[in-house]
Amino acid sequence: MKTHPSLLSRRVLLQSLAAGAATAALPLRAAAKFKPGATAALLVVDVQNCFVTGGTLPVAKGEEVVPVINKLSAAFANIVVTQDWHTAGHASFASSYAGKKPFETTALKYGTQVLWPDHCVQGTEDAALHKDLKLPTAQLIVRKGYNKGVDSYSAFQEADRKTVTGLAGYLKARGIKTVYVTGLATDFCVAWTAMDARAAGFEVLVVEDACRAIDLNGSLAAAWKQMTAKGVKRIQSGDIELA
Repeated sequence: MKTHPSLLSRRVLLQSLAAGAATAALPLRAAAKFKPGATAALLVVDVQNCFVTGGTLPVAKGEEVVPVINKLSAAFANIVVTQDWHTAGHASFASSYAGKKPFETTALKYGTQVLWPDHCVQGTEDAALHKDLKLPTAQLIVRKGYNKGVDSYSAFQEADRKTVTGLAGYLKARGIKTVYVTGLATDFCVAWTAMDARAAGFEVLVVEDACRAIDLNGSLAAAWKQMTAKGVKRIQSGDIELA
């Protein structure tokens, strides 16, 4: 017996609705966690005394990243730490220019430079890594910003966008494909590091709750927008499988 076309359409519709209802009744699967392997590295950016409470350029609640990073470190076989490491009288210091105040700008050869309070001067306690940061398995410390005339936010490349730190080459020689970025501050050194890592060909994930921001004139929102546009992923520490 032939089935009338309208009955066939109705039957298909009912079957589709039933299937949809059955699917909706199924429990939602938990999102898969990220599991760093041998080709992943944790980058810990500038978790130094100068950037936490009591430092010369404190990031609000900057010290709160320390226990998060310590916990995350157990998931990584490869860890790299960076330090801001300025000379006295550095070109990024407001004190180096008559009449200039911190957070104003000046024009340098490589472009507009935000001027900061004197901070992270080489060899001072202010430049030391936070005392509670426990990363005994870290293999490398990259010091940046030591060229007196050039600032360096990124762990990969200085602000002149020409001078490299050698970190990309090191990671590639180690077979690293993915980097997880943490530290201070989200909207400056973390963001520049993340975007330069993408430009160097790495998959990049910024662990948001393992970072804190300065948020100067909307810089945090702008940084996330720029990072997202470059393909940087935004995750939380709870998204990473520790065991």
